[in-house]
Amino acid sequence: MTQLASARLRETIFAVMADRGLPPVGEHEALFSTGRLDSLAATEVLTMLETDYGIDLADEDFDILQIDTLHDLEMMLSMRVRVAA
Repeated sequence: MTQLASARLRETIFAVMADRGLPPVGEHEALFSTGRLDSLAATEVLTMLETDYGIDLADEDFDILQIDTLHDLEMMLSMRVRVAA
C-alpha cells in the first residue's frame, strides 16, 4: 500500500470519527469491537473502500472485525488491491 493510499485511508477513518465527536486512534486500536464506530460508520468505511479502490467487499464470510484497526484495514486493502490488479 502506498503512503498516499495509507494517508487517504487514515483521513477517511479520522473524518468518520470526527463526525461522531471522537478523537483519532492509533494504528492498533480497535474501532468496531469497542463500539467507537457503529454499523453506520462501518457502512461508510466499506463504501469508501469499494468506491476509491474498486474492490468488492460483498462477501458472505466477511466480518467487520477483520478490519477492526487501521493496521487491519491497511493490510486487507493492500491484499485486495494487489489481487485485483
